[in-house]
Amino acid sequence: MIYTNSDGGARGNPGPGAIGVIVRKDGEILTKYSARIGKLVTNNIAEYEALIKAMELASNYTKDEITCILDSELIVKQLLGEYRVKNQKLLELFLKVQKLQENFKKIKYLHTSRWDKFQQIADELLNKELDNAGYKRYRK
Repeated sequence: MIYTNSDGGARGNPGPGAIGVIVRKDGEILTKYSARIGKLVTNNIAEYEALIKAMELASNYTKDEITCILDSELIVKQLLGEYRVKNQKLLELFLKVQKLQENFKKIKYLHTSRWDKFQQIADELLNKELDNAGYKRYRK
């Protein structure tokens, strides 16, 4: 089984955004990916963009079954049909995810804590992108 962990974030929300993705099998990381995705995006847009990239990368390893793990409860609940997608931009990304699902026989979406060890790797990847671009981290 192929698992993905994806995370997206925006500093300032909206603000500069980035994504971090890992694809793994049996605890072994097969690939890591990170990228900046824009200067004015929301956290939710970044989360969807990260999932889309995770699904694209996972399709290089299997067409069978994947489990996509995210720390965004909103995105997971939207994908499971528990929440409606009201925002137009999120709806466009939601529909892109729906189209990508056709690449697989079966797909699961799971919400996890941001403290999950694999989720933290995805988070580190996206934060490194923003750090390297000179965007300061916001502290509460």
